[in-house]
Amino acid sequence: MSRTAGASRAEPLRRPPRLAPGARVAVVAPSGPVPEERLQAGLDVLRGWDLDPVAAPHVLDRHDEFGYLAGGDADRAADLQAAWCDPAVDAVICARGGYGAQRMADLLDWPAMRAAGPKVFVGFSDITALHEEFAARLGLVTLHGPMAAGVDFLKNARAQEHLKATLFTPESVRTLASDGTALVPGRARGVTLGGCLALLAAGLGTPHTRLSARGGLVCLEDVGEEPYRLDRYLTQLSRAGWFDGVSGLLLGSWTQCGPYEKVRALLADRLGGLGVPVAEQFGFGHCDGALTVPFGVTAELDAGAGTLTLDEPALS
Repeated sequence: MSRTAGASRAEPLRRPPRLAPGARVAVVAPSGPVPEERLQAGLDVLRGWDLDPVAAPHVLDRHDEFGYLAGGDADRAADLQAAWCDPAVDAVICARGGYGAQRMADLLDWPAMRAAGPKVFVGFSDITALHEEFAARLGLVTLHGPMAAGVDFLKNARAQEHLKATLFTPESVRTLASDGTALVPGRARGVTLGGCLALLAAGLGTPHTRLSARGGLVCLEDVGEEPYRLDRYLTQLSRAGWFDGVSGLLLGSWTQCGPYEKVRALLADRLGGLGVPVAEQFGFGHCDGALTVPFGVTAELDAGAGTLTLDEPALS
């Protein structure tokens, strides 16, 4: 797919099949290094769901020089591609985020991955870069949700149960409900997309990141960023025209980004003038009990009620 093909407006994407008991799930590390004890704990959770989890060969690697990477770019890419192209694998779940997905995205054989057919892909944070690639290159719905070795997943039953329901019985979680409020009230319809704000801004200008979020219900969150840096990312996306024509926005967690009242004021300043509904504190991202949000599905946002209702289940 070219950089401009299908990039001018968010469109619904192809839904992969749901999982069934006994499904094989590959756990990969496209970004940062993974602590072994957390990986093992995550595999145990997946086994408890009657899945057959397998760790990719390089999932516990650490780069010799750049310790923030889970091994070399080629090895991380090879793990993801091998898992995706293995006909015995039904889903690929990332172990954690961190940094590194952008570095290996162009090392993947995307035509081979497209030929392998639709599968479930799960991750968030730095994995935002791959959500964009999967949308552009594979035309595939992906799940912005907890990762297998994430502390927020291992220690939180709500996050586990919502991901499990999305994987096995997606019709039971067609409505995502938050405890948040409306930054800007109203209702809107569109196709879900988004992820980590810093990664969306970093993707601008790259070949397979969408040019615009027009027609989308944009989900945004981040972690560990000072308000001025959030301001920079939002302003960059705005100046690039990325927000032009969006249908609505869902704002997730802003953990370690400063006092929320300051973050909220910034979000209102940068996003309130778009003239679309904006729901805040929606409960996805780097937070306890994070919801799993499918990207690439048509849905309706009711910012006042704090609900996102999918037109159809995330998985077929």
